[in-house]
Amino acid sequence: MENNITVYTTTQCPYCKMVKDFLNEKDIPFKEVNVENDPAMMQKVVEQTGQMGVPQTEINGKWILGFDPERILETIKQ
Repeated sequence: MENNITVYTTTQCPYCKMVKDFLNEKDIPFKEVNVENDPAMMQKVVEQTGQMGVPQTEINGKWILGFDPERILETIKQ
C-alpha cells in the first residue's frame, strides 16, 4: 500500500532534517512542504494539529509532531 507522507519543514530546523534523513535512509518516499515559503500551508498545519512547531509529518491523514521515528514507522505500517 502506498503511503501518503508529507513533511512540513522550515529551512533552519534541525529536527526537520532528521525526519527527512530518516525517511530517506529507509527509502520511504515523501513530499516536503517548506512552510517558510508557504505561510498558507503553515496556517493549514496549525488548524489541523493545533501546533505551531515543525517538523509536522502527515502520514495518511495522521499527524506526528517532531522527530519520532518509532511513531512514524508504526503509523506507516497501519
